[in-house]
Amino acid sequence: MSKPHIHLFTDGACSGNPGPGGWAYILRDPATGKEKEGYGYSPDTTNNRMELQAVIEGLGALKKPCQVELFTDSVYVGKGMEEWMAGWKRNGWKRKQKGRLVPVKNQEFWVQLDELLQSHDVKYTRVAGHSGHPENDRCDQLAVQAYKNRG
Repeated sequence: MSKPHIHLFTDGACSGNPGPGGWAYILRDPATGKEKEGYGYSPDTTNNRMELQAVIEGLGALKKPCQVELFTDSVYVGKGMEEWMAGWKRNGWKRKQKGRLVPVKNQEFWVQLDELLQSHDVKYTRVAGHSGHPENDRCDQLAVQAYKNRG
């Protein structure tokens, strides 16, 4: 039996970097149109951490393994998943910097995301932020609302 196909739209936002931040996701079953939104707040964080948290929360909300098309404006998340993560894992979650291995930034988030990627088949699709993409704009609105309202 094949895995259900799901669309996951995500965004993270931060007021200052670091500063208070928010994350948001929309899960959509394209076959039925059924949607679920989620969002949250962190008092002292960075934009990259909120971008990762949005994906982690969205994938974590799935109740069974799925084929997921991830739509995000975060090049950091996309490149991390598609280009960097395999090497980081091989090097014990370290990356090369000036010829030596140093710990990966946001390692705890990347490890969580890696665990979720073991259950789901995820395809990354980049969307341009603040470009009129309805779901990305909605996620941005929810993430900003989350940090402004502190949850």
